[in-house]
Amino acid sequence: MARKPGSMYRYVRGNLSTRKEYMGGIPNSRITQFVLGNKQADFPLMLSLVAIEECQVRHNSLEAARITANRTMEKKAGPTNYRLKVRSYPHVILRENKQATGAGADRVSQGMRSSWGKIVSMAARVRPNQIIMTVETTKQNFDCAKSALRKAGMKIPSPCKVNVEKDN
Repeated sequence: MARKPGSMYRYVRGNLSTRKEYMGGIPNSRITQFVLGNKQADFPLMLSLVAIEECQVRHNSLEAARITANRTMEKKAGPTNYRLKVRSYPHVILRENKQATGAGADRVSQGMRSSWGKIVSMAARVRPNQIIMTVETTKQNFDCAKSALRKAGMKIPSPCKVNVEKDN
């Protein structure tokens, strides 16, 4: 059966379940690294990607945004002129009550009986004005960092804006 679209899980509904030690079969998060670029240097400029609306961001979407921002910064600014941090962590477990389709599905499928569902994915709950990721860089790479965060924001289900946090 095909994976459901991300728009199905975008809106925050109901209580979240996060206690992984009580459940089995939780898929690993797709996000491999949360800090990229030059981890030791101190940069004068910090830009952040901020969510405008409340939503759930799946781990696939966060990973796609991280890859897009990192690739843009690495190509335009170089590997040592920035630091990228992903600030939200996918800890909410998403479930799906799969329905059988095709001939004889009414006899096989249980409908809404015990419809708690199976674990299919993980997501991060994002509140309005919450920082999703930040880029620290030099003043020469300001436009590059702004462009990278704008591109990363297109991968996030909520509309996003880019804020300049720190400017020395």
